[in-house]
Amino acid sequence: MTAIAHFDDHQVVAFARWLEADLAELVDRPMWSMSTRDAEDALLALTRVRGQLDALLMQVLRQAEAVGAGLDTGATSTTNWWSHATRTTRAEAHRTARLARSLEDHEEVARALVAGDVRTDQARVVTEAVDALPDVVEEGVSEAATRFLLDKAGEHDAKALRALGRRVLEVVDPAAADADEARQLEAEEADALAAASFSLVDDGHGSCHGRFTVSSLHGAMLAKDLKARVARTLGRAVGGDPGQLAPRYARHRMGRAFVDYIETRPRRSVPKAGGLAATVVVTMELETLLGGLKAASLDTGGRISAGEARRLACRAGIVPVVLDGPSVPLDVGRRRRFHTEAQRIAMGIRDGGCTADGCDAPPAMTEAHHDEVPWSRNGGTSVEKGRLLCPPHHRRIHDPAFQHHLDKHGKVRFTRRT
Repeated sequence: MTAIAHFDDHQVVAFARWLEADLAELVDRPMWSMSTRDAEDALLALTRVRGQLDALLMQVLRQAEAVGAGLDTGATSTTNWWSHATRTTRAEAHRTARLARSLEDHEEVARALVAGDVRTDQARVVTEAVDALPDVVEEGVSEAATRFLLDKAGEHDAKALRALGRRVLEVVDPAAADADEARQLEAEEADALAAASFSLVDDGHGSCHGRFTVSSLHGAMLAKDLKARVARTLGRAVGGDPGQLAPRYARHRMGRAFVDYIETRPRRSVPKAGGLAATVVVTMELETLLGGLKAASLDTGGRISAGEARRLACRAGIVPVVLDGPSVPLDVGRRRRFHTEAQRIAMGIRDGGCTADGCDAPPAMTEAHHDEVPWSRNGGTSVEKGRLLCPPHHRRIHDPAFQHHLDKHGKVRFTRRT
């Protein structure tokens, strides 16, 4: 098969036609006569040539883009036309086009590819690694990084070279690498904090489902705590490592550990809102505590079984309130101005939240108010003579511009003074 050349053909066009024809004839020849050494030499040479041909192809592609090749067919770009005409995937065609553009800014890498010293995928790795260097590096760092990676390309494939490329700044400019890592970590930490989220939904059948996003640091802190709890319960059965369990069983054990984490929080670590610790209050009758079957109530509106209530009464994660049984004294009279935590809990159970008409603020978002007779006028501090109000309504009840009264339901109603 002989290639037909035209006297006005460009040298690259003539070469491409000759190569296409000659290769088609060459591959038909039998390979059985090749020795081991011949096969080795041919594989190495053809691999180098393939990279050289890629370099030539990308140079032609850049020229084709410059002259608008294929656009007269209605294609939106030369690369899209080339992709369609050659049945090359669009993703691969555009990857090649990006590398072609990049090589124009990385002449040393382009020369290495043309010489057959690097493979195409290695050239892509080198250009991407050098382009990823921070903008604030000193002059000459990019060139040093390029030379280092091209030198290592003779020892490593593209995958290993990419790993080196991620840390190349540490080799050519350690001080800049430290500063860049600090900037990256600060940015990542700020992004993680900005993206932090938590959602929890009760499915109405006794279970809650949730999702959360936290920083890697806080994820590691939580995971380490939970794994330690799992290890404590597993003992030496599997070396205390949840990773040695079947995935489903490991998830279950981590879930149990999370439950334990919630229930055993140190009381002193629980934040306060409205003067009351943000702890779930479980209200039960004395009969329930002593072994009865009547369900207990939560200040969040839910209900739990008697057995669960008795179990939780022994733990630090909740505040048990027993009705008709011994309790903390709830009336401290004039000995102190502010309501005690026990009083606030009792008021929360009684009032259910802000007692202003139409307000649905929960107990945790309220403040204790001295009803009827203020402390400043020798009023006492007690549950009976107190009520819960959210901060806006608490301010309003002391605002001389408003007057208030209780409706038949015991709710506070406000009217502006005229």
